[in-house]
Amino acid sequence: MATSESWRVVCQDPGDGSGDVIVELPPALLEKLGWAVGDDLVIEGDKEGISLKLKPRSADAAS
Repeated sequence: MATSESWRVVCQDPGDGSGDVIVELPPALLEKLGWAVGDDLVIEGDKEGISLKLKPRSADAAS
């Protein structure tokens, strides 16, 4: 059975009244997952939990 990891981040209010949040992901996590600054991250939540979906920046260049 694989060992799972967890990461804790702090959500920051951008202060623009939008209701959005800024989530700064640790560089070690980005590297481990193969993510890069500029990739689009979609966060979806439901009764099952929260999922993260990534659209790499390179995907835009290919389409």
